[in-house]
Amino acid sequence: MTGTVVFDPLLPWPAIWALAALGAAAAALALWRGLPGWWLRLLAAAALVLAVANPAFQQEERSPLSDIVLLVVDESASQAIPDRPQQTAAAVRALEAALRAMPDTEVRRVTVPDGTGDEGTLLATALAEALAEEPSDRVAGAILVTDGQLHDADRLPAMPAPLHALLTGHEDDWDRRLVVRNAPAFAILGEEVMLTLRVEDQGAVPPAAAGPVELSIAIGGGEPMRFSVPVGQDIELPVTLPHGGMNVIRFEVPEAEGELTTRNNAAAVQINGVRDRLRVLLVSGEPHAGERTWRNLLKSDSSVDLVHFTILRPPEKQDGVPVNELSLIAFPTRELFVEKIDEFDLIIFDRYQRRGILPNAYIENIRTFIEQGGAVLIAAGPDYSTADSIYRSPLADMLPAAPTGQVVEVPFRPVVSELGRRHPVTEGLEGANAGPDQAPSWGRWFRIVDVQPQPDTDVLMEGPGGRPLLVLNRMGEGRVALLASDHAWLWSRGYEGGGPQLELLRRLAHWMMKEPELEEEALTATAAGQTVTVTRRSLTGGERQATVVAPDGTETVLPLSETEPGRFTGTFTGAEMGLYRITEGDLTAVVALGPAAPREFEQTIATGERLRPAVEATRGGILRLEDGIPSIRRVAEGRNAAGRGWIGITPREAYLTVDLRVNPLLPAWLFLLIAAGLTVGAWLREGRR
Repeated sequence: MTGTVVFDPLLPWPAIWALAALGAAAAALALWRGLPGWWLRLLAAAALVLAVANPAFQQEERSPLSDIVLLVVDESASQAIPDRPQQTAAAVRALEAALRAMPDTEVRRVTVPDGTGDEGTLLATALAEALAEEPSDRVAGAILVTDGQLHDADRLPAMPAPLHALLTGHEDDWDRRLVVRNAPAFAILGEEVMLTLRVEDQGAVPPAAAGPVELSIAIGGGEPMRFSVPVGQDIELPVTLPHGGMNVIRFEVPEAEGELTTRNNAAAVQINGVRDRLRVLLVSGEPHAGERTWRNLLKSDSSVDLVHFTILRPPEKQDGVPVNELSLIAFPTRELFVEKIDEFDLIIFDRYQRRGILPNAYIENIRTFIEQGGAVLIAAGPDYSTADSIYRSPLADMLPAAPTGQVVEVPFRPVVSELGRRHPVTEGLEGANAGPDQAPSWGRWFRIVDVQPQPDTDVLMEGPGGRPLLVLNRMGEGRVALLASDHAWLWSRGYEGGGPQLELLRRLAHWMMKEPELEEEALTATAAGQTVTVTRRSLTGGERQATVVAPDGTETVLPLSETEPGRFTGTFTGAEMGLYRITEGDLTAVVALGPAAPREFEQTIATGERLRPAVEATRGGILRLEDGIPSIRRVAEGRNAAGRGWIGITPREAYLTVDLRVNPLLPAWLFLLIAAGLTVGAWLREGRR
């Protein structure tokens, strides 16, 4: 029960102050005139002013409220480093027991997990939200159990009571991490791109850990390359991408004895390989209706550099026109097939016959071109079955099919073979036959060269009587394709509805350029958020399963189901951010969820430096749990709230008003009676005089 005097004025306060000033002026005038009752007049005026102010006696019945202590527990990923979970659990148990044992004290426990995405530890945000939910005049303090590695220190709130930080970890902790300081998102195939790496040591690094370390670099699922690199220095690394599309480059340093964690010993960058230009050499054996189609298709793509020549007059043709009167210049065959053949990506022979234009020495250069990774496409017509066929050259054993000498001229619709429905070049072509008993909706062709496929080649499309129409083959590092008909141009003209000539050619060119999305045997993994989709392409069927290795080294088996012909898929949800390695047979894929080394593991040494300004502003303390769990004391507001082995909370003495009674200090008539008495007293004193 408490009592105080309050005022409930009958007039506005300015009027009351004006009345008081008037009374004081009257008393001053009486004093100036020498009237002995001036002080009685002043008291009478004061009684009237007090009556108008209406004083009252207020009595409150209060119920004391307990103090609240915020206990914020950091359970982010960096707090899972060995020994820290045990330190945290022991400290939380002891602190909660000590606080609950204190009279009139409540504990509000707040757990801080990892932030969404790669936000890191949002410790300050959690503290601010917890503080906003409690009345500030009841908060007696806040205790943070953490490693001090928060990522929102700028959001630390102004505390009305002491703030303390109890640090996990140890003074002699140290860690090593790999940092990718610079990596481009795109790179041109065949050109070097420069990456900048750095290996850093943090904390109390032991002398035995000094010196160069081994750095391994693996592109995709390839065999890693190993180098010895210094610690604490930027490393400039030139990289040439092996293929187009997404290239995942993984860097890793081995675990050092005594370091805190290996989660930051690896890093991955994803660089999209783009081809600067697709350089194509188109050789047409003679003018025909499909020649213009090939040229238009290739020129319609702005990324294609096309060199095209047509043999308009073969050597055996005698038309009597002098050579010096020909309008066409001599074609630079030596320059193209000897000096600059390596600059091309794809060579297309369109109805080409051997007529002495390209001697065997040039053909041998084409063989070498294929073996070293080049690509050759044969668009065959009746020329392929003649004695002058390009097959009757040093390229014979490299071509995917041998001519039988027969040319079949009957109407037919090209059909995707059973193998073709699984092959990425022809699977899912618009209008194709979806099954062996279904006919495609494409327009008809009218001629096919009868060929006999070579062993270990892939027949993707067939003509009448099951004759091979599109045959693919790998030779050395390069690839060769044969289209056994010269009537593909009918599709581009829209005959009987046409067909997907442009898409087929695009896929065929990309397969010959070894684009990853067109590989027959491939394992890929793509991430959308935390969900990873694993896709296995294969020309063979059967049950398949992949092995997924998580960033922490745990392995799980992922069943893959055949969703489309030749395509097996499976999905899983990554429980944590980092690098996931997927293997199936001899194939390996790597996918990164978030960064390979999440923000939580950029800095792993426990420190209170980020918390120090906020802690010192409240006279709190930063203590290490390895020195023992501190005791808790009550300290007065404004006093130091931490010392050796102890921390303090400030009692707030908050209360809740249960009952409130207000009574006039004196009745109004009594104020008037006092004022009248004082006035009469002044008159009598002055009258006697």
